[in-house]
Amino acid sequence: MSEFLQRVESEIHSRRLLLRGQKILVAVSGGADSMVLLHVLNSLAKKNRWKISVAHFNHQLRGRASEADEKLVRRTAKKLRLRFLTGRADVKESAVRSKISVEMAARKLRHEFFARTAREQKIFAVALAHHADDQVELFFLRLLRGTGGEGLAGMKWRSPSPAEKKISLVRPLLGFSKGEILAFARAKKTPFRDDATNFSADFLRNRIRNELLPLLQKNYQPGLAKTVLRLMEIVGAESEFVGSTAQAWLKKSRGVRGDETQIKKPAATACGHGEPAVGHPSEPLDGGGHEFGRLPVAVQRKALQLQLAGTGVVADFELVEQLRRSPDKFASISFGFSVARDMAGEIKMREQVENKFNAAELRLKLRDRSGRAEFGGKSFRWQIRPQKIFKLPPKRAGVGIFDADKIGAEIILRHWRAGDRFQPMGLNSPTKLQDLFVNAKIPEARRRNLVLAATVRGEIFWVEGLRIGEKFKLTPATNKRLRWRF
Repeated sequence: MSEFLQRVESEIHSRRLLLRGQKILVAVSGGADSMVLLHVLNSLAKKNRWKISVAHFNHQLRGRASEADEKLVRRTAKKLRLRFLTGRADVKESAVRSKISVEMAARKLRHEFFARTAREQKIFAVALAHHADDQVELFFLRLLRGTGGEGLAGMKWRSPSPAEKKISLVRPLLGFSKGEILAFARAKKTPFRDDATNFSADFLRNRIRNELLPLLQKNYQPGLAKTVLRLMEIVGAESEFVGSTAQAWLKKSRGVRGDETQIKKPAATACGHGEPAVGHPSEPLDGGGHEFGRLPVAVQRKALQLQLAGTGVVADFELVEQLRRSPDKFASISFGFSVARDMAGEIKMREQVENKFNAAELRLKLRDRSGRAEFGGKSFRWQIRPQKIFKLPPKRAGVGIFDADKIGAEIILRHWRAGDRFQPMGLNSPTKLQDLFVNAKIPEARRRNLVLAATVRGEIFWVEGLRIGEKFKLTPATNKRLRWRF
């Protein structure tokens, strides 16, 4: 048995990822990582009495390349005499229908397929091929987007499936580098296919992988991966402790008050991305003489975040800090609601009426290939055309070009409202529209008359006088372009 196989088997047993005699569904895409995982588990199966099935999900995003991936996995499963189970879906169509990004739709459909297949086969463990390099990339991706300790901890060796809690996702290769996996593939002559989109500079994760990490490793820290993985382990353990402490305090606090009722939940409320970062425990606590004020700052933040999450609000750091430092002061969030916390640390919400904002809006259906509309004293024209060749258009005043599928068949033209957030092209996360107006030196008197365009799910993709939305820019995967002129 090779050293690589011995190490994988050791990790599986020491971390109790898989038990002897267990059924395993191995998720195989056709790439090097998942093909190596399949061959490793199959090589160890007889000794451990594992019963392996192979699952492949075809996202139908890359045409013939996607079909070739499926054929390779099917052929390999047949050669190894393993059961082959496959599923497929039109991910782009699902993304438009569900009003989410293609990446989110792909992940959702993929996990639903794995969970459904595992359940039908009475399998309770799905093996995934995530590795150490994935962890390091995820660390920087989340760091740049402003996540907190829980997010920086990365993926776990074992976690429940997001589609079915009774099914476990196990990652036997999480401690191994991409280089080690590729070396094993070459030594064993394991066939695999490369995904060309992994090299596109249009995706932030690819730029981190292909540009940022090589730069840091060459010029700053040759042992970057080891350092980051160790940090993730430390941060993850500390974040888990903070979370469990906050949960215990919330349970005790509500028990003391006799208040087991749920906080009133507004419909589809969202307020930014990421989790509040854990603060320094020596920072002064907020006053008031209440138990909440005597909690460590990190626990205060987590307790507020957990309560906000229970109402459907994904809270950013600024919101949590405002609530933590200013009891009984309401903060605006999207969709006409505001939120505050009382002196005891309990979140309360209320509907908000803002008379000073212009509430006018126009719903516009983009059914035809072209059209025009009038709103807010301005004229708008649009055209929808297929993207034959990916090429970024030159910048022109009054013109924006977007990925039409990501926007959808209906949009809303309206004005700035309290709590609006927007992610212009080039920014890593949404920010307050008011702050963007200030940075762009747009006079306060003019801001409420500016027109913005949003999807029916509430995401702003264009604001008059600002750059286009990051999530809606053109990419090599774009099928149709929306040319927007005003």
